[in-house]
Amino acid sequence: MRVVIQRVSKASVTIRQEVTASINQGLLILLGIEDSDNDEDIQWLVKKISQLRIFDDENGVMNQSLQDVDGQALVVSQFTLHANTKKGNRPSYIRASKPEIAIPLYKQFVHTLAASLQKEVPTGKFGANMQIELLNDGPVTIIIDSKNKTF
Repeated sequence: MRVVIQRVSKASVTIRQEVTASINQGLLILLGIEDSDNDEDIQWLVKKISQLRIFDDENGVMNQSLQDVDGQALVVSQFTLHANTKKGNRPSYIRASKPEIAIPLYKQFVHTLAASLQKEVPTGKFGANMQIELLNDGPVTIIIDSKNKTF
């Protein structure tokens, strides 16, 4: 699993000119899933995201987690995170999982994150054409790949 995490002041998902999900202070999480992903990847990523200290403390130092600031999370599926651009100019998405594999893992990721944060986690709609609006705070943008764990 690969995520792009953006610290935001606010973010929203619009589908067919209707806002379907939104958050205030928190994290916009773009999630890419590949066939080799499993529950271990989900557990590791959720723990990492929940405890990632990228919010400012009272001294303006990034020392607080999403949980510490009682922030929200918005999860959007994004198969293009597994684009391969090594050959030619047209990206290949062969590593991105097909919906029959990706959707259950996507739902499990959202459920596990919601349980970890002890709050609802709004989402985009898997496979939909979505417009994502965000006010990036910082900006702070971090990429994490569960296949590149370092302990």
